[in-house]
Amino acid sequence: MSDQLPDHRRLGRELGLFDTDPLMGAGLPYWLPDGAVVRHTLEEYVRERERAAGYRHVYSPALGKRELYEISGHWDHYRDDMYPSMRPGPAESDELVLRPSLCPHHALIYRSRSHSYRELPLRIAELGPMYRAELSGVLGGLTRVRAIQLNDAHIFCTLDQAVEEARAALGLIARAYADLGIEAVRHRLSLPGEGGKYVAGAELWSRATALLRQALADAGVPYEEAAGEAAFYGPKIDVQIADPAGRESTLSTVQIDFHQPARFDLHYIGADGTRHRPVMVHRSVIGSVERAVAHLIEVHGGAFPAWLSPVQLVVLPVAEEQAERAAAVVREAVALGLRAELAGPGQGTLGARVRAARLVPYQAVIGAREADARLAAVRLRDGRRPGALPVADLLHRISGRVAARGTALWE
Repeated sequence: MSDQLPDHRRLGRELGLFDTDPLMGAGLPYWLPDGAVVRHTLEEYVRERERAAGYRHVYSPALGKRELYEISGHWDHYRDDMYPSMRPGPAESDELVLRPSLCPHHALIYRSRSHSYRELPLRIAELGPMYRAELSGVLGGLTRVRAIQLNDAHIFCTLDQAVEEARAALGLIARAYADLGIEAVRHRLSLPGEGGKYVAGAELWSRATALLRQALADAGVPYEEAAGEAAFYGPKIDVQIADPAGRESTLSTVQIDFHQPARFDLHYIGADGTRHRPVMVHRSVIGSVERAVAHLIEVHGGAFPAWLSPVQLVVLPVAEEQAERAAAVVREAVALGLRAELAGPGQGTLGARVRAARLVPYQAVIGAREADARLAAVRLRDGRRPGALPVADLLHRISGRVAARGTALWE
């Protein structure tokens, strides 16, 4: 067996998950059908978890006027990493920019309606594209790309609600990591450093930092502080992961922001009937979908949790005489919402087909005895063989494990 460390770029191509083409450009991978299944399933999982936690989903444009990012501060602090503005009309005010972040758009969505304190916290979430003009030398597979599908959300709340919202976001991240089989190596409280480009307001920075420290304490999460890693507009909690080689990266974040609510003049009507400034909590459960999938490929070596696997069940008739019965089992599985495929005798010997499906969580072998009795001999990806089960029971059991969205194959 090779001692080569898992590399998502190699595995992604071997498993037919994603690829690149020079004509599309560096840092712009495309998703193949099996990879698209993983991505779609992951995105739907996040949306479902967010809905259950009280988030409401929106869509916002991938373009915005340059003025929008000047107001938010991104243009002044981040323009070297942004794509050049486009001018679709003759006036300078017509300049458009591919967005480097979703938060200015969500601030405008909040501002579009008046809000009462009774509506808060208002949780707005989006899985949306953003763009970074990364230098070609730092691009790599899915971990560093130029077009990013970002799992992002912004919570508009009162000052008294901010700590609890940040703590709840940490809990949402922890739940997702458990379901995905991801391990956080550490939590980092990222603070400003010397010489960095940060917005002014020492008192607001201090207040935001204190609130994040309280959220970490309330969540019982140990953390380290790191100077120089803050966002330009405020401190943040970074949830750090590591690849098989031990290289760290940030997957998830939680931030408390006083800057953008002021820049966009956001407000709500308080119990006293006057206008108050909301606090903006930024949080991302899985961050960049591309980076999350890259990490999952390496962590699981392509053997994804059953609920995330491109193919969840492969049905293997021993001989051509059982092919019709095996095809019927596939149809039953698909009708239940499972991703199932038939691997018939025309694809090689039974042993070869079993080996070819080694990354599929469940294999159902159907010989003459099983076909006559409507049974399937079950093989699990981890080598266990629970034995022959009635097909209906097997599909019910697999459906239950998939619905549970955990990492255990069998219970």
